[in-house]
Formats: sequence, structure tokens, C-alpha cells
Amino acid sequence: MSLTHTVGLLTHPDREWESIRQDSESVSKLYIGHILILALIPAVAGFVGTTQVGWQIGDGAVTRLTVTSGLQLSALFYAAMLAGIYVLGKFIDFFAATYEVKDRTPRGVTLAAYTATPMFLLGVFAAYPNIWVNMAVGLVAVTYAVYLLYEGLPILMKIPEDRGFMFASSVLTVGLVMLVALLAISVVIWSVGIGPVYIH
Repeated sequence: MSLTHTVGLLTHPDREWESIRQDSESVSKLYIGHILILALIPAVAGFVGTTQVGWQIGDGAVTRLTVTSGLQLSALFYAAMLAGIYVLGKFIDFFAATYEVKDRTPRGVTLAAYTATPMFLLGVFAAYPNIWVNMAVGLVAVTYAVYLLYEGLPILMKIPEDRGFMFASSVLTVGLVMLVALLAISVVIWSVGIGPVYIH
């Protein structure tokens, strides 16, 4: 099962990346056993946090989303995470030839999925929608995800560390561009009426 790698990535990532490489899971198995399950954590936590707990700015009233609005946005966020992992994975496979990866087995989605693991797990903090807490936790999650990317890519692709560093930097750049694109798409979606509906 893919979830067995989760603890290993947090405790001994080097050995776990080697184990992941040997597993050679199919994309469908990876989605069923890892991505579909873990991506639910931030989506469900975000739904609970925005519709049941709510947030407060200064001494103002607590603000929440309606259940319908929260459900819509959580579902869109979940779908975006699933699609984002797949698209980033395909970019990684495309870049593999550029960085002279000799093993042509597609491992892009595997790398993207396991690299995102800290962000999935720490997404549980979205159940408490405090901006400072969420920013601090988000920073920790992203930092460890970037570490996993730089650590895991040379192992998974079986390339020298110096080439792996350049490859990982390219992947990180694409990831940042995708994030900006996702924010832009969110603005467009909100402008056509699928936006947050608040309860004060």
C-alpha cells in the first residue's frame, strides 16, 4: 500500500525513496492508495474550518461560509489537488529526457505525489482557520516538501546529485507557475458566480 511510505518519508526519507523506486507503482494504484486518501485531509479540514469553526479579523464577528459554499469550494480544491499532482508529474516525465534520465519508466506522478505528502498531512490544520497558524504550518509543510523534492529526485530518477539539483529546481519553478495559474483560475471562477458565500 502507498500509505506505508508516508511515515518513512517523514522519518528516513533517503531509505524510503529507495523503497518507492523499487515499488514501481502504477499511476492508478498510486492515486487509489495514496493521493485520493491524503488529499481528502486538507479538503475536509478546510470544509470544517470554514463552515463550522469560522475565522475572525481583530475584534470583528466570526465569519463562516455556508455549507453549500464550503462544499463547492472544498470539492474544487480537492479536484485541483488531484489534477495538479498529475499535471506536475507529466511535466517531470517530460523534463526527464532533458536531464538525461536513462531509465525511461515514468516516475513523475510518483515524485509529485510523495513530495506533496507533508502538505496533505499538515492540511489538517485548515480545520482551525487562523491566518497566522495556517501560514506557519504552511511554511513548514512547503519547506519539507521542497526538501523531499531535492532529496528524492536524484534517488528516484537515478541521476547524479548535481544534475538532480538542477532538475529539482526546474520542477520547483513549474510548481510555482502552476500555483500562480491556480490563483488566477480561482479569481475567474469566483467572477462567474462560484465564489464564497459568507455568514456573519
